[in-house]
Amino acid sequence: MKPALCVAALLLLLGQPAQAYEVETGPVMLCDTQKQAERFVQHFAGNQDAAIGAVNAEEHNPRACAIVEVAYVQGEPLGIERTLSHAFRITPVAVVAMKTPVGFQQVAPVVFFTPVQVKEYAV
Repeated sequence: MKPALCVAALLLLLGQPAQAYEVETGPVMLCDTQKQAERFVQHFAGNQDAAIGAVNAEEHNPRACAIVEVAYVQGEPLGIERTLSHAFRITPVAVVAMKTPVGFQQVAPVVFFTPVQVKEYAV
């Protein structure tokens, strides 16, 4: 898929007006649905792997949430999910490439959801 076509597809998927987006690369925790990302936050007690495992067990799907190395574009945050000790911004991301043994390979954009931990301060 041509880069311009990828950007156009991302705009449609994310429902955002046309503007420049930064493609980020690296390992990121992705969930198939917004609800799964929110459940991750509820299970998170400092151990990311345990929270991923709990969500995947609930979903009866070992890949509902996973840490993967991809190229992606972040969308606008959907909201903040909190526990007593942690806060996460739930953000849609459009994956545009997957890391393979020969480098990043472009894929048709697919939207996933990621919880991004944020620090909150009392004022």
